[in-house]
Amino acid sequence: MLEAPRLIKKYPNRRLYDTKASAYITLNDIKELVLAFESFQVVDAKTNEDLTRSILLQIILEEEAGGMPLFSTDLLAQIIRFYGHAMQGMLGKYLETNIKGFVDFQHKIQEQSRGLYGDNSQMQSDLWMQFLNFQGPALQHMMSAYVDQSKKMFQTMQEQMQTQTRSMFSGMRPNSEEKTEKKAR
Repeated sequence: MLEAPRLIKKYPNRRLYDTKASAYITLNDIKELVLAFESFQVVDAKTNEDLTRSILLQIILEEEAGGMPLFSTDLLAQIIRFYGHAMQGMLGKYLETNIKGFVDFQHKIQEQSRGLYGDNSQMQSDLWMQFLNFQGPALQHMMSAYVDQSKKMFQTMQEQMQTQTRSMFSGMRPNSEEKTEKKAR
């Protein structure tokens, strides 16, 4: 049987209350829950509105402001441009799939190093850093090529959808043309 997500209530005074621990917590505590892969849900204490996404975005904002940002200005601008765009839903799924693929790749590398060197976490960390230093440029090139290929595929798909839409609606004429034709008769 699946356990219900941990319930965290957000009060009007911006305080977060963890119902499982019966204590007030901070955004940093919620970040720790995320890092521990613990399932949780943040709700407004008065309305029961789900605020989980909002809280996660606050954590991302703090992380972005506090050191080495993960997202470049150009990437953030591109993401903003997708809001309200017909491809908005597809971009979210695309990003989710690619991040999952990256995480799966990282887990495979960790499992292989664990198989070779045991559970020595310091050794694994050192090996991972050496691997990234040695293979970093090659990985960046590989990821860049993958992103370029995905971008081309995405553009081709968008062009195909536009072509299909034009062909679907090619038989229809705008009302203004019909009115002009009726007046000419």
